Amino acid sequence: MTETGLRGAQRPPTPRGHRPQPAAQSTAAAESPVPAPSAAGAGGVASAEHGQPSRPAERDTLARLVEVLAEHADRADRAAAFPEESVDALRRAGYLGYLVPSEHGGMGRDLAGMVESAQALAGGCLSTAMIWAMHCQQVDVLVRHADARLRDRLLPRIARGELYLASVTTGPVTGGHLLTAAEPLRRVPRAASEAGGDLWLDRTAPVVTGGGQAEGFLITMCAAEDAGRHSVSLVYADRSALTVEPTGAWNTLGMRGTDSGSLRLRGAVSADQVVGGPGGFRRVATDSMIPLAHLGWSACWLGAARGALRSLLGWLRGSSAHDTSSPLVQERIARARLELELVSAYLERMRERVDEVRASGGSLDTPALQIQLNTLKLAASELAFSAVDRMVQLAGLPAGYSTDSPLRLERAFRDLRSAALNYANDRLLTANGSLALLDRKVVLL
Repeated sequence: MTETGLRGAQRPPTPRGHRPQPAAQSTAAAESPVPAPSAAGAGGVASAEHGQPSRPAERDTLARLVEVLAEHADRADRAAAFPEESVDALRRAGYLGYLVPSEHGGMGRDLAGMVESAQALAGGCLSTAMIWAMHCQQVDVLVRHADARLRDRLLPRIARGELYLASVTTGPVTGGHLLTAAEPLRRVPRAASEAGGDLWLDRTAPVVTGGGQAEGFLITMCAAEDAGRHSVSLVYADRSALTVEPTGAWNTLGMRGTDSGSLRLRGAVSADQVVGGPGGFRRVATDSMIPLAHLGWSACWLGAARGALRSLLGWLRGSSAHDTSSPLVQERIARARLELELVSAYLERMRERVDEVRASGGSLDTPALQIQLNTLKLAASELAFSAVDRMVQLAGLPAGYSTDSPLRLERAFRDLRSAALNYANDRLLTANGSLALLDRKVVLL
């Protein structure tokens, strides 16, 4: 890529595997086993309640999506490649618009459905499920915090499957500290910008999930050149307005299909693309980005571990290698099930709590609620991995630890090892310790 200076960024080449297409008009949609969405939503007739698709029809569509994800999961894992076919299936089924309100052409679904769907998708491919859950996180940010003009421009494109969103929040200086940013937005005279923008961004990020494929980005920036690192603005930038330069490959132990390599992004955007107002990112983060991250990630991790347990139990029932009447075998199964039950219960209650607070117009930015959201992420990341670790031990070396085993436990093991590193658990525990000192009543979930 060539440096374009303050004259705006040249449009980058089409990202690898990029196939922008309207969900309901694509020729490929007619050839896919996953149907394109009707006006009522993905795969079903609208129900009387909130215009939502009927549950049996939606579950049928979701089941076919899981099959597509499972079909392509091994290839994405082995090649450390973005799961193009799986994400294309989500596009065609309308799932990029899952949280987009129906008045903008989306499915108009809610957090309960997102959590349920993320679990199911993760049973097919955890990398794809995480890509989808993080996209939904960005959609929620736009729905709740973008101004009306930006919503009207972006949400119909998302609903049509044309706009996959990636999040740019990590930094080489700030690391994964979400509420800080080092690289500032700079004012640009309109006459100097070919793109007509009046803000210039130059941003490097060490980890950007799906950044090589995204059509749009939500990017945290220091609000101004003279602002402190805790004055953070969130900016939407279309890929066509940016120079996007890969600066590092993604070749990890697990989660290999997320294509989360490092990027440098440069370009000019208009001031109305600041989401939540200048310096207003903290409210956006605590109301939307943090809760959706912890709910979505936890649902994905639980779904992957649940799928692993389902696979293991099916194998045990038909295998002569293990005596399922053995108390030791039963105890190991029970402990894995116990860990997943605990995650499931805490996830569902936390999802209900977020919905309750949002419905009442309250704030999620309280010590007790922040502790509880952090605790969800901590519990899900540790217990889901622990459960799969137990499953590998029970299945043994050939069936549990081999890459050739049809159980695919080793892939789940590698993928879930990343969960504690994905916004580091050590950081969340430290934060919870500080927050606990402020929560004098010790308000429990």
